[in-house]
Amino acid sequence: MAMEYTEEQLNKLNKATIVQLFLAQQSQLTDIDNKLQLVLEQLAVMNNHRFGKSSEKLDTDNQIAFLEVDGEIVFFNEAEAVASITDYEEADTVKPRAKKVKGKRAEDLKDLPIIPVSHMISESELIAEFGENGWYQLEDEIYNRYKFTPAKVEVEEHHVGVYKSKKDHHFKKAEHPGYLLRNSLVSESLEAAIINAKYVNAVPLYRQEQEFERYGLHITRGEMAHWTILCAERYLSILYDYLHKKMYDYHVLQTDETPVRVTKENRTTGDKHYMWVYRTGRLNAGKHIVLYEYQPSRNASHPRRFLKDFKGICVTEYSCAVKPQFRKIGNRLSGTWEPPNASLLA
Repeated sequence: MAMEYTEEQLNKLNKATIVQLFLAQQSQLTDIDNKLQLVLEQLAVMNNHRFGKSSEKLDTDNQIAFLEVDGEIVFFNEAEAVASITDYEEADTVKPRAKKVKGKRAEDLKDLPIIPVSHMISESELIAEFGENGWYQLEDEIYNRYKFTPAKVEVEEHHVGVYKSKKDHHFKKAEHPGYLLRNSLVSESLEAAIINAKYVNAVPLYRQEQEFERYGLHITRGEMAHWTILCAERYLSILYDYLHKKMYDYHVLQTDETPVRVTKENRTTGDKHYMWVYRTGRLNAGKHIVLYEYQPSRNASHPRRFLKDFKGICVTEYSCAVKPQFRKIGNRLSGTWEPPNASLLA
């Protein structure tokens, strides 16, 4: 234990003793500083292992670059950065070399159409190389390559026969496919491509507009948004309503809400609104139903209205913000409500 001196005792000490005490204190402080630095480094390593990313291989040169365009994040060198991460991980982790599976290439190609492409030498070239009747042909060398054809845009010009009776002058049209949207150039295949690109491959409409421009097709993002909204209201809403009704057959549902930013909304003020999600429980493997519903607020009336005909258990996030709301919902849905177990719902 270090000895403590009073001010009176220090005043009685001679210069040599004071110098020795100061040097001893300096040595102890240096030792403490080294130990403290070591503890801080160990703490940083522990925090990194506990909370940090599994891979920290991106340096300044390989850092992924971002740019916001029309509210969307665009990745510039994502492929190079991700490839760099993969190279580092492969270098750090020595994986056993997998055995080559015989017949894998044939298995990959068996369901694809094959287009033969011949590469032959003309007879005049053969005579020049081998002389007259100086050769015979061996078995062809065969190799395969994938062929990819980019998207192709064409215009279908539908001619519908129209006929008129000579007697009573009534008209008759030939049967033809129904209109997706009357007086619109959009077709089923085009709208399906737009929806797939937007909601499956996460390609924003402004980038699709640029891609169509490269094909010589002048379709604005406004037109694509208009087509998608109308098709969703006219056709997909039927499927949505069917799944909504089908969801009531399940015993357990899960729901939650998350804020979304809305720049224009006539019904309310402010730009903070909510997207509610309702889904079936995990026990129904392979038969999941997930439905989203936009609402301008997180008021409890929204899930009450959405689940008004549901008789079962609705599992929600257990937090102070939503607990009072879903207590009321619980009374309505399950008939008897007991205070939830926070450890189960946390």
